[in-house]
Amino acid sequence: MENKTVKAIKKTAIKKAPIKQAPAIRAEPNNKVNIDGKIITTDDLLNDFLQLREDHRLLKSDNRKGIRRFRREEELKPYQAELIKMQKYLEENNRRMIIIFEGRDASGKGGTIRRVTRYMNEKHYRIVALGKPTEEQRTQWFFQKYITQLPAGGEVVLFDRSWYNRAMVEPVFGFCTADEYKHFMKGVVGFEKDLVRQGTILVKLYFSVTKEEQDRRFTRRKTDPLRQWKLSEVDVQAQERWDDFTKVKYEMMRRTHNAATPWTVIRSNVKHQARLNAMKVILNSVPYEGSDPALDFVPDHNVVYSGAREIELMEAQRLREGKFIS
Repeated sequence: MENKTVKAIKKTAIKKAPIKQAPAIRAEPNNKVNIDGKIITTDDLLNDFLQLREDHRLLKSDNRKGIRRFRREEELKPYQAELIKMQKYLEENNRRMIIIFEGRDASGKGGTIRRVTRYMNEKHYRIVALGKPTEEQRTQWFFQKYITQLPAGGEVVLFDRSWYNRAMVEPVFGFCTADEYKHFMKGVVGFEKDLVRQGTILVKLYFSVTKEEQDRRFTRRKTDPLRQWKLSEVDVQAQERWDDFTKVKYEMMRRTHNAATPWTVIRSNVKHQARLNAMKVILNSVPYEGSDPALDFVPDHNVVYSGAREIELMEAQRLREGKFIS
């Protein structure tokens, strides 16, 4: 026998929600309608309907975008947890690590850096993005300003552009002389090999974006007030000087990719895939313990290319098209 309390709960639970009474609608002369005592024209009614339909469409679109964004960020979290383990290994073993983020403007370097460092211990990593050299720095050995930024034991330094400015941006825009460029290209491999030989883990990532995608991102920066700060004079000229950048990219890859300090190229038209695969490359470069066996650490071969493979592809483009394309 059910007691009175249980019966009362069941009775309450099965009650139907009250049905909202439909509005009273009555046709009026001259294409007007009376809705609950309010007179409205059929044209206004139609416009209200069309506006509601558009608002509903935009709401559904925003919801879908929000869900997709949430899912993308959730997919990164297991790898961000692995980055914390990696950082702990570096701290416990007093290892130094440098991660270089290079690539054209609007190729996704900054967004990837933010995702990589989001949950890392702030005490043991630094993001370095150096501005124009001072007059004093212009009189110094080129690498001197970068040496002061190199990591201590247990620290990770992420360079948002690096000494490779001299191989890419500076020669294209005439910010260095031909001799300065030549000396850099002769010395950089030895400089990097010395870092590695003395125990520094060096990861060199080049983010590769197509000309069309770069233009789309620039257009968005121009119209989005939250992104306009990213647009610089160099960015404005990047499309016009696309071929010049491609030539110096090829020379940089050809002359500075080697077994000791290799380049890894990240196709970054799809930002999420670029971020996810960059994390995998970084994690695979450090022999930390306790990685999650359920995770897939193999980079997507459609996104990640070795520097040697990129050189081969660029040379094949030049043979087919008569010039470099990417």
